[in-house]
This record gives sequence, C-alpha cells and structure tokens, in this order.
Amino acid sequence: MESIEETLAAYARLTVHVGINLQPGQRLAISCLVEQAPLARAVAAEAYAAGAKFVDVFYSDQRIRRSHIEHASEAVLGWSPPWLVERLNSLGEERGAMLGVSGNPEPLLFADLDPGRVARARMVEISQASLRLTDGLCNWSIVAFPNEGWAETVFGEPDVERLWEAVAKAVRLDEPDPVAAWKEHIATLETRAKTLNDRRFDALRYRGPGTDLTIGLLPDAKWASALDTSNGIDHVANMPTEEVFTTPDTRRAEGTVQATYPLQLQGTIVRGLRVRFEGGRAVEVHADEGEELMRAHVASDPGSARLGEVALVDRTSRVGQTGIVFCDTLFDENAASHIALGNAILGAVEGASALSPEDRLARGINHSSLHTDFMIGSPELAVSGVTKNGDEVPILRDGDWVL
Repeated sequence: MESIEETLAAYARLTVHVGINLQPGQRLAISCLVEQAPLARAVAAEAYAAGAKFVDVFYSDQRIRRSHIEHASEAVLGWSPPWLVERLNSLGEERGAMLGVSGNPEPLLFADLDPGRVARARMVEISQASLRLTDGLCNWSIVAFPNEGWAETVFGEPDVERLWEAVAKAVRLDEPDPVAAWKEHIATLETRAKTLNDRRFDALRYRGPGTDLTIGLLPDAKWASALDTSNGIDHVANMPTEEVFTTPDTRRAEGTVQATYPLQLQGTIVRGLRVRFEGGRAVEVHADEGEELMRAHVASDPGSARLGEVALVDRTSRVGQTGIVFCDTLFDENAASHIALGNAILGAVEGASALSPEDRLARGINHSSLHTDFMIGSPELAVSGVTKNGDEVPILRDGDWVL
C-alpha cells in the first residue's frame, strides 16, 4: 500500500475532481470533525490547485457537543447559531461547492446520555439549510476519513491501515486509473436507473427475514444514481456509491421491515431496528439497542416518520464485497439496499423543488428536516417491482440484480 500521505493526496484528487467536481472560482465549504483535519487539509490543497476562490473549513468537536447536550437548558438545546445558518445560505446564493466528511471517531460518545435530549439537540435550521444546498444549489459530495476510533469500532482494534485499505477499495483508489473506473461504474448505475425508469413500476415489494413491506412509487419520479447535476455541474454525491434510488409515494408504505445493518445515529449505534408502516407512516419502532433515541428521532417533525427515499444495491457492490460492517451510513448504505425516513429526494421529481411543503405532500412527496437512511438489504431479501396490474417482476434475488 502507498504511504498514508500518498493515499490522502490521491483521495483528495478524486474528491475534488470526481466527487465535488470543483470549478475554478468556486468557494468550497468543508464540514468535518477536528479528528478529520488531515483530509480537510489535503482536499483544501487540491481545491486551491484547481482554482478554488476560497476553502472555508468548519471544524466541530463532539466532546464540546456532548457538554452542550448534558448541560444546556431546554430553551437552547436545539438552537442553531444564525451565523452557521448564514454560512450555508450564502454558499447557496453564490452557488458554491460543499463537502461533508464521515467516519466518526467516537460513534458511541452520546450513547449514555438521555436519548430525548440527544434527539432534541439536533440543529434543525442547520439541517434544513443543508438540505436546501443538496437540492440543486451546490455541487457536493460526502467522503470518509479513516481514523483510530472508527477502526476500533469496525475491527475491535485501532488498525487504521486496514481501514484505509478497505476505504480505498470501496472508492476505487486501488484501480490504476480511479477516474476512469468511476466513469465506468457510474455508467453501469445509470443503465440500471434507465431500466427501472422504462418499466415504471407502481410499487416495490420486499420479502425477507422479518420483512414484508410494500412501498408505493410516484408515477412521475425518476430513478437516478449518485451522478447528480447542480447548476450544470455533474458531481458524485456519495463516494462510495453503489445504489440506484428514487423518491417514493410517502402516502403508500405498508408492512414490516427489519434492518440488516446497525445505524450510527447522533452519537449512538441503533441495532436490531424493526419498523412497521401503515398508511405511509412508521407506526411502530423497535430496536435491540437505541430504541428510545430512534423513536424520538422519528417523532422529530411531521415528516420524519414517512419515507423520502428507496434505494437498491446488489452484491457486486465494492463496499459489500469487503465483508465489513462499517457502522457508518455512507458505507453501509452502499453495501445493501436501504430506505430513508424523512425528506424526499426532490431532484427525482421534476418541479418538486419549486413547490411548497404543503403542495409536495399533496403529491406524495415527503417534507422533513431530516433524512435518515437505514439498511434493509441482504442476500435473503427479495425485491420485486409491482406493476399497475399487480404483477410482480423480480429485481433482486439472492443478492443479484436480475431485472
């Protein structure tokens, strides 16, 4: 393996030129934890070399965040500092670029705190401003930074080199020409999205251990891959990405579903998640660990108990082939099919961004201040497309894409 410095530099090049696709003269906003500073610095160096106007890095510290959750009064527990909201709003106004960094060094830091306070401490206005940016205002991406704490969570030991090797494989840094490999990969995902768009299924049916769920689809929603276009700039929103996805009809979800991967959520890991849907809403939420936090999270706002995304992933996934449970949604959602509670993928429905939240809901497009993916896929999960006549057409069987 190359040195960490060489790998970081290659990762930064891929992030800037394929993930974000930064354009000369753009401002780049990076949001990350203090432990992820080495990646932020490498990306900043590459961004300036690519002609960035300015690289604005916002570092947050989870230990300080923990102190806030423990001691802040209820009146300010979920307060969003207006200057942080303005930072995001101004980025959208000047059509800048944005990068988020995952790979939590302390994913269980809030696990012993009051789950209700953890849920209420979410900065809603900042979440809403961020969702506006990812809805076509900015070219953006999310990448991850391997670190000792994350490696300890994944492997039971702080083997950062092993984690770097897994991340490099997942994002195709192990290829002789990573950029060319990404172009070929995106073309495959785009072909799958086109196949689903041509079929125009009315619903998806999921059957597997603990899962019997039907999710209605919108007649005018498009399937897409993570190759997105914002302000005429193509970018890859998630690196890695192995999914094709769309916005479902938020009014139509019936049945039960069982998560197949843990969910890293607000300083806690939710394990053994089980949800029952009725009339589009999550009416029962259970979990082996983190149940109280998950219930509070789903009750955050009127749309947080409804679905905003469905995504399909098969077993050719680079992430899945590592055999690693990363305990990080960016990676685990690209190892297995998943669904998301909360805000819809507005770009999947033409004109949805211009609609008011009320008009979106009237059309079956969910509105929420959160978007929370959880993984439900496995080789035992069968996914079928349901036609308007009620016929079921196989899409995924035994982990293979068969459509």
